[in-house]
Amino acid sequence: MMVRFKDSTADELHAALAPRGISLRLARRLQAAVLRRDAFPRSLPEVSEKTLAWVRENAGLPKLVQKGKAVSARDGFAKYLFQGEGPEPFEAVRIPLLHRAGEEKVVACLSSQVGCGLGCAFCATGRMGLVRNLSAWEMVDQVIRLAADSEHPVRGAVFMGMGEPMLNYEAVVRAARILNEPCGLAISAEAISISTAGIVPGIRRFTADRLPFRLVVSLTSADPFRRRGVMPLERTHPLPELMEALREYHKASGQRVILAWTMISGFNTREEDAIQLAALVRGLPVRLDLIDVNDAAGRFKPPSPPELAAFRDALRKHLKMPVARRYSGGRDIHAACGMLAGSLPGPSRRESRSPAS
Repeated sequence: MMVRFKDSTADELHAALAPRGISLRLARRLQAAVLRRDAFPRSLPEVSEKTLAWVRENAGLPKLVQKGKAVSARDGFAKYLFQGEGPEPFEAVRIPLLHRAGEEKVVACLSSQVGCGLGCAFCATGRMGLVRNLSAWEMVDQVIRLAADSEHPVRGAVFMGMGEPMLNYEAVVRAARILNEPCGLAISAEAISISTAGIVPGIRRFTADRLPFRLVVSLTSADPFRRRGVMPLERTHPLPELMEALREYHKASGQRVILAWTMISGFNTREEDAIQLAALVRGLPVRLDLIDVNDAAGRFKPPSPPELAAFRDALRKHLKMPVARRYSGGRDIHAACGMLAGSLPGPSRRESRSPAS
């Protein structure tokens, strides 16, 4: 049986290595050594050379092929084009957080699918349709590849790239566990976010599994008719069903629900939208993340500064819950929220010749 380090939690790795006399403690040490070096160690205290030789012969350590990279001249966001198990390219984004001297770090924005089948009107990935799910190792390796190309450590991961994470639930959760494990990549659970457009069965499973990661739900409108116009998922999992699942999540976890609101000028930034949202979440502690729409096709526009200011005033008046404005960087290289489409912009494209492994 092939042992795949980037596709296995510590317990799964131990189960595969136990017949070779490897204890859970040593399995964890071996996992940490392999993932952090991205290579099999030639020697490791308390592990025999014979066992290490068997691991090298029987374990898989696949690596993504980097097909290209573009770096924003505006804000340093970097977009990577990768190829994994299939021929189809997918993207990841390296987000720099450099505002605190001595605490510089990056966050990895990860794809969970090639393309997406939900068809949200304001999302470039949604216009592609779904090609395939990514394996857990393909998500873990996005972090490893970004970390290897960064002068600052990766301290966070958000499953907000290409795809709907809840429609690839098992692989996404496995990847998140590997990223979080102390013997994995040791990223704090609080710094790992799993986003969804509102897949209710996935949210309920997330709640039942009592996962420690952050849940982020893309809402965008509290008006079912308007939401259905830009997010077809509203027909499958309507707002009443979604809100019931989120109330169950809050009751079970005690966590404030994080709602993402893609701001579209003239569409969901009216005072009426704030009133509808307040009514929808009444009694449920939420945090609203405001994100400008990014539509390379030009159909949707972000709000003007006066429109945004008026909307925030309306939220303060009616919602009366925490509201955060999220910066969506890398627009000049199509790395911003909603812009990932499995390609790099021509003028900024730089090819990598990294060989497949």
